[in-house]
Amino acid sequence: MRDWIPSSAIVCTFAYATLLIQALTRKWRYVPLIVALVMSTVWSAYVSYSFIGKQVFIVDTLPLETLKNAAWFFLLASLLSLTRLKDSYALFRQRSIGLSAGVFVLAALSIEAFPDIQDFIKSTVDTDLRFVIHVITAIAGLILIEQLYRNTPLALRWHVKFLCIASGTLFAFDLFMYSKSLLYKHLDYTLWASRNLLHIFTTILLIFSLKRIETLVSTLTKSDKPQKITFYSTGLLGCGLYLITMSIAGYYLKRTEAPWNETAQTLFLFLTMLLMGVSFTSGRIRAITKVYFSKHFFQYRYDYREEWLKISRALAQLESLQELKNFTITTLTNLVESSGGGLWMRNDQGRFFLAAEQNLRLTPQEMAYLRNSSDDLPNYLNNKQWVIDFFELAHAPEVYEDIDLSPWCYEDSQVWLIVPLFHRNHLEAFVVLTQRRIPRKLNWEDHDLLKTVGMQLANALALHKASDQLANNRQFEAYHRLSAYLVHDLKNITAQVGLIVKNAEKHKHNPEFVDDTIATLAHVENKMRQMVEQLRQGQTTSASLVDLVDIVSQVKAQYRGEPILTVSSDVDQAIVYADKGKLTTILANLIQNSEDAIQTQNGLIKLELNNNQGYAAIALSDNGIGMDQTFIAERLFKPFDTTKGNAGMGIGVYEAREYISKNAGQLTVDSKPGEGTRFEILFPLAKSQQPDEA
Repeated sequence: MRDWIPSSAIVCTFAYATLLIQALTRKWRYVPLIVALVMSTVWSAYVSYSFIGKQVFIVDTLPLETLKNAAWFFLLASLLSLTRLKDSYALFRQRSIGLSAGVFVLAALSIEAFPDIQDFIKSTVDTDLRFVIHVITAIAGLILIEQLYRNTPLALRWHVKFLCIASGTLFAFDLFMYSKSLLYKHLDYTLWASRNLLHIFTTILLIFSLKRIETLVSTLTKSDKPQKITFYSTGLLGCGLYLITMSIAGYYLKRTEAPWNETAQTLFLFLTMLLMGVSFTSGRIRAITKVYFSKHFFQYRYDYREEWLKISRALAQLESLQELKNFTITTLTNLVESSGGGLWMRNDQGRFFLAAEQNLRLTPQEMAYLRNSSDDLPNYLNNKQWVIDFFELAHAPEVYEDIDLSPWCYEDSQVWLIVPLFHRNHLEAFVVLTQRRIPRKLNWEDHDLLKTVGMQLANALALHKASDQLANNRQFEAYHRLSAYLVHDLKNITAQVGLIVKNAEKHKHNPEFVDDTIATLAHVENKMRQMVEQLRQGQTTSASLVDLVDIVSQVKAQYRGEPILTVSSDVDQAIVYADKGKLTTILANLIQNSEDAIQTQNGLIKLELNNNQGYAAIALSDNGIGMDQTFIAERLFKPFDTTKGNAGMGIGVYEAREYISKNAGQLTVDSKPGEGTRFEILFPLAKSQQPDEA
């Protein structure tokens, strides 16, 4: 036995023990880390004893190695659960995961701890299942390390970097050692013993990891937004390719029995571990691999349905326009693995401005080109509805001969794509994407996906802009509505005063005219006072018990127009709960409309009041020009739609229906062109609406 082997095992045990003491003496203690260090120390101590003692064999250490690996799985899985689910033990509460892990560990311990079971299995399948167990364990460890590293947010990966390197190195070495042992059907003693040196090296990395894991745990436990764990399969694919290559190379080396077999095996191990390590940490190599497999092994690169649903779910969670702007850039950059981008949106004047950016590395000259390009670029995008690809431009400039893109055509330009976003076939915005890790030409599927996603994002942008504009408009709605009603009432008052002035020259010496004038001016003064009160208090009106008989009489007395207004009533009293001034104005407006609709000398306006099963029924009919059903359905009750030109406001009938409806009443219209119109108002009597006041 070589002297360095037991010495390295003792040093390894001391290193793990030191790490364990350091972890236990800190104020902060992370249980999964302590469990992993305890099992590593116990396993290393037992391995040291196996080198020194005579009665312990190497294979006797395998059960403790299984427990040690299980403890490291516990640490890695708890950190994975913490980074995504914000709870170190949430992953283990999932029954399927906990049960599967427990069954595997118990089965492995049973096979490794009981020789009878080993002999029975080996005689049945002619394979040492202990090597199979540790190959599976090594593969599972590498997969778990990949999930931890790639699911950890980019800003926090620094905290788990050394831990992943250390544990990944150990599991990769185990994969090589046990796969070789499985191939040659015996354990390589030299490789097994040299693991101690590897463990000593990894303990150095773990020393740096203690503080970083503490910071990571304290940072993530403050977060309260769990996220879904994404499964990455690069490690699984790499292990599969390695095992295939290992079996082919091992078979060749066994057949040749060359004297350089051991050297070739060592070189193969080194190159394989180097390749796996570089592939795992290099985003460029992962991108190249993804492009290759997408191109040669799958019919379609994208699942359009899944992409659409994923974006729809994400859009539903956004609350502000700024969040949507950032999400638009992030979505497009992730689709094509761009390094950054900027969003240009159209303003109210039709000009495009930079609304948001993420890692947009454009030169001042490129930014100036976007500002000074006037409408050339937007017009080109709007007309062609193309994704401008500068990689394609470099290889086929004739495709873009209709637009001058020379300011971006230089060797170190960071601009790669310009993606237009269309809403209702009009350019709503466009996104400038910067160069990706590896330049490549987009195919038809990339273009289709960018256009489809761009349309979805453009619709969302347009909807958010419209929602914000609507929210702003609603702030003016009450003011505009009150202004319209005010102008409408002033128009009616002006008409009454104008009628007095018109008849003054002829009747000013008539005492009855003077009395009517004073009564009309009193009504005008009262109306103006009510308007001032409404302006002070808003649009609130005071409702009270009023008699419609009095209101009808008042309207009749105030009427000075032509033709003659005839009034009939078959009730002595019709008490309703309403605003007297409002009802008076509504009836006066409807009568004014009837007067305007009569264009013959034998015109007739009739106002009737009667009782209709608990409702006061007011009917106003005329023999004017009438209205067709299309006008009644589409324009009569539409505010600010008038047939009187500048003389009308178009809100009288709308105001009448709105007020009557709010007070549990009903306004109906019956009209025919050339025959006249009949309005009927049903207003609930006070005894049915407020019986205690009847």
